[in-house]
Amino acid sequence: MAITVEHNERRKSILEKALTVFIDDGFEGTTFQKIADRCGITRTILYLYFKNKREIFIFSIKQLLLSVEENINTIRASKSLNSADKITKVLYTIFKLLEQNQQMLSVILDYLLHVLKSDVNPETRVRRRTVRLRHMLSSMLIEGIKAGEFKKVNVKTTNDYLYSFIEAAIFQLVILKRKDFTELKEAAAFAVRQLSV
Repeated sequence: MAITVEHNERRKSILEKALTVFIDDGFEGTTFQKIADRCGITRTILYLYFKNKREIFIFSIKQLLLSVEENINTIRASKSLNSADKITKVLYTIFKLLEQNQQMLSVILDYLLHVLKSDVNPETRVRRRTVRLRHMLSSMLIEGIKAGEFKKVNVKTTNDYLYSFIEAAIFQLVILKRKDFTELKEAAAFAVRQLSV
């Protein structure tokens, strides 16, 4: 058991340090050797934990998404919020987490551009990583409809509409370098209020 815990701790440490390399050098500029150097280990030892830099990068994204999911689940479990407040709070929480991980988002964009150069559709990769988040939003919409708090709407279309606010936040942070989400928050809150009965 102690070996497993130590293995998991080292893996987590590698992911944290690798993330700093990705942030400093971008996806294409990061090498397996640079990650090993930052971690203070040899490439041979690094291969015991991960097979390549892409795998390390994907695990880093998973860590970020797990943090988002934990926050969403806490909000969903709240008994003091109605459905509209829950969805609004989820969107605001995601905006805040995106702000806190702006550099990581830049690296993800770099990675997606790298994928695009290899004639792979990046949308498939993005959808694969965000399917759980989209499912959580759909579940909250369905819960609101069943509770009579929301109008009967097409859940998929409404989900895509709400998710577009997250995409807009990413665009504003990474491409436009905006720091203020006031207008986007107001627009998201307005959109959620329109769902209410």
